[in-house]
Amino acid sequence: MKMMTMWMTRTQQGFSAAVLLALGCATGCSNFFPPLTSSTGSTVVNTGDYAYVASVNTSSTTNPIYTLSGFSIGSGKLTALSGSPITLPFAPATAVVTPSNSYLYVSGSAVVYGYTIAANGTLTAIESATSSPALANANIVSMVVSPDGQWLLALDSNSSLVTIDEFQIGSTGLLTLETGAQYQLKSGDPIVASNIAVSPNGDYVAAAVGTGGAVLFSFNTTTGALAPVYEAFPGSTTSADQAVAFDSASATLYVARSGTAGGVIPYTIGTGGVLTAVTGAPFATGNGSSSIVIDKTGKYLYVGNRTDSTISGFSIGSGAVLTALSGSPYPTGINVDALGTDNSGDYVLATAGGGTPDLDMFSFDATALGKLDAATTASTGDPTEPAGAVAIALTH
Repeated sequence: MKMMTMWMTRTQQGFSAAVLLALGCATGCSNFFPPLTSSTGSTVVNTGDYAYVASVNTSSTTNPIYTLSGFSIGSGKLTALSGSPITLPFAPATAVVTPSNSYLYVSGSAVVYGYTIAANGTLTAIESATSSPALANANIVSMVVSPDGQWLLALDSNSSLVTIDEFQIGSTGLLTLETGAQYQLKSGDPIVASNIAVSPNGDYVAAAVGTGGAVLFSFNTTTGALAPVYEAFPGSTTSADQAVAFDSASATLYVARSGTAGGVIPYTIGTGGVLTAVTGAPFATGNGSSSIVIDKTGKYLYVGNRTDSTISGFSIGSGAVLTALSGSPYPTGINVDALGTDNSGDYVLATAGGGTPDLDMFSFDATALGKLDAATTASTGDPTEPAGAVAIALTH
């Protein structure tokens, strides 16, 4: 671990709009794509329990099929939303729902699309000021929204600098590019941008950047100002930090690491954002740890192991020490790549790019606390299944 000494504030940059020229919609797309009407500004704050899955399906046709599928979550059930799936004209990479459940943002192929979420979970595309469905241009691999719902923070795919693209969210869901931040790793290791998270109190933003480790930024939710404060280096070029998550108290940062000495590393967050690894870390997971989520009670942590196609589960003890749960790791779809919890707190959902199933939903065991039990799936063969799922976003 190394304290930062070098950083720079990002100036507003124009992103190439050339990609938009290639985003033509295939024949028949109008049957699935929501009407491109401007948002009215009447924000819907709904309490529905919904999951949205972005997919890149390359298995059945010559040309890949890009979709956004929506599901309502019932008692052990997943039900496709009306109009789902939506056909996208670009390959999606990440998605996020705002804290009020008013908007869904999906990004990929250097564009960001936005949707209003109706009370029944259905989506309507937000139209930009230029009548384009693309609200912003940026090469984004992961997105998160600040707890106050004012800022969309995005980890850019920049391979030379750790780059946070920042957008202010307007009253109608439109995005305005702000300053953001960039940081050059003191370790000098390659940057492979993977995942971003914001602390529940809004004080910090963390980015996982592969063999470069994890970088912590301070964040001002009033002004949007970001400043790097700490770099946690894995200590080996054969280790890569893939995903990050904060606990509910914003006191601990959990990092999922793959490769040499892979597992979960809990870091306590000290004065000035200094990160200190918890004694006993890393706590062992399966191979290829690539995603992480904490349940709504804050008592249990789950890691998706892409290589093993499993989920490792832990109870969180005093001092953020982790203990493996009964039955862990739990089998899931092939190449599990994203995890999330529903807004009821009753389920953990997992997407798997390799399918079988594409979307897994787990409930919590009534006897062995924290243990995951298979509840239902959306699998290949289902007309609404999200084949090639790459990202999931859930209402809160």
